Amino acid sequence: MRSDPRDYQLVTPGTLLSVLSLMDREPESWTPIAGGTDLMVLYAAGKLPGRRLVSIWNLPELREIEVLPEEVRIGAGCTYSDLRQNEIIAREFPLLSSAAAWTGGVANQNRGTLGGNIVNASPAADSLPALLVYEAVLALVSARGEREVPYTQFHHGYKKHALQSGELIRAVKLPRNYANYFVFTRKVGSRKAQAISKVCVAALGKIENGTIVDARIALGSVAPTPLRLNATEDLINGQKVEPGLASLAAASVARYIQPIDDIRSTTKYRAAVAANLVGEFVETLCSKAKTTGGRPTNDVLRKWNEVSSMEGAKEILSCCGSTAWAERLAQRRPFADESSLLTASEEIWSSLTPNDWLEAFRNHPRLGESPDDTPTSARSAAWSQQEQARVNTADDDVKCALTAANRAFEETFGHIFIVCATGKSAAEILAILRRRMQNDKHTELREAADEQRQITQLRLKKWLGI
Repeated sequence: MRSDPRDYQLVTPGTLLSVLSLMDREPESWTPIAGGTDLMVLYAAGKLPGRRLVSIWNLPELREIEVLPEEVRIGAGCTYSDLRQNEIIAREFPLLSSAAAWTGGVANQNRGTLGGNIVNASPAADSLPALLVYEAVLALVSARGEREVPYTQFHHGYKKHALQSGELIRAVKLPRNYANYFVFTRKVGSRKAQAISKVCVAALGKIENGTIVDARIALGSVAPTPLRLNATEDLINGQKVEPGLASLAAASVARYIQPIDDIRSTTKYRAAVAANLVGEFVETLCSKAKTTGGRPTNDVLRKWNEVSSMEGAKEILSCCGSTAWAERLAQRRPFADESSLLTASEEIWSSLTPNDWLEAFRNHPRLGESPDDTPTSARSAAWSQQEQARVNTADDDVKCALTAANRAFEETFGHIFIVCATGKSAAEILAILRRRMQNDKHTELREAADEQRQITQLRLKKWLGI
């Protein structure tokens, strides 16, 4: 049964002080609402218990990201879009930046706030494991003053937390001391975005002289609250990298998690996936320890890891053409090796929207035609020429047929024909095009996206020089 708006009252005091004064005068009477991405779901279902709402949306005091020498202070009212677009967050706290990119679609990211995600206290929230491993501190404020609570002590149980009457989260404080850590994050769900996690992991690792000196691992959707795996960390910290360490860490996970059966997944599945993800993280750390000082041996990758997020995205855009893909991949740095970069590229590509895919398609020239009129870089144009080498040497009759088929394809599907042309003759490509003309639009978009995925992986390898 839907809620009746006449049963609810919404006030917008306009300043943080006014909100706190109202909540202090009438304790337990007012429910704060910012982006509303969680509360409005309850409202629409007729299950929102609080009938008096006080808006804290867009309060200037809660929207600032303050960069200080020792820490970054993120206002609790900052949205996921704010986090995604902030260069310091992307460069120094990529786990949080990635989680912001996974949380819902663009509309939710424009409205959903970090503070709201914390207070909602869902164990499946994407951003919360990142806050655990970064050892965030929450600045809480009320009319009585301010206090600080380590985020590790904030959640008391399912949907229970440390906020007192009349209190709000003002800011999330993150220490700026993770420059030499490798990052690892995965989300397992029906989709990478716009789906609640079945299991998610955020982890950091630091290696010195072949020894894991500091590993931090947090999981979501496997316990009543987001969970820091302290015991597993203790098991591997201080250990020399050696065969079997990843398996030992993975086996320890089952003793500390409390997964449940629900509509999204099962206890057995969650337990297996959680163990596999932790094992993969430790295995990744071990592979990184084999590189010089834990740093990439590939010169291109090593230098790319060190540039700004904006420069990093611009550098790889010629490999794909999707701005979102390039930005998210740059945010996932640093990468220890080529394999981890290629794996992340595929994960990000599969999580993008159809509009992101279409942007990448638009940066390709039509097969058999000049790239001069295509909005692409000189490097991308040169790669296109190499990939279409066998097309360019085809007979004129085949080229003419391919040109005509290209035009017919665009009229049908609204975008150019995308195929990984490397090693294929013009006749082979023409046959593929004619077959794909039989696809419906949804099937064709998916097939084109997979061809673009292959092109991107090949171009990343060329860029790396491998």
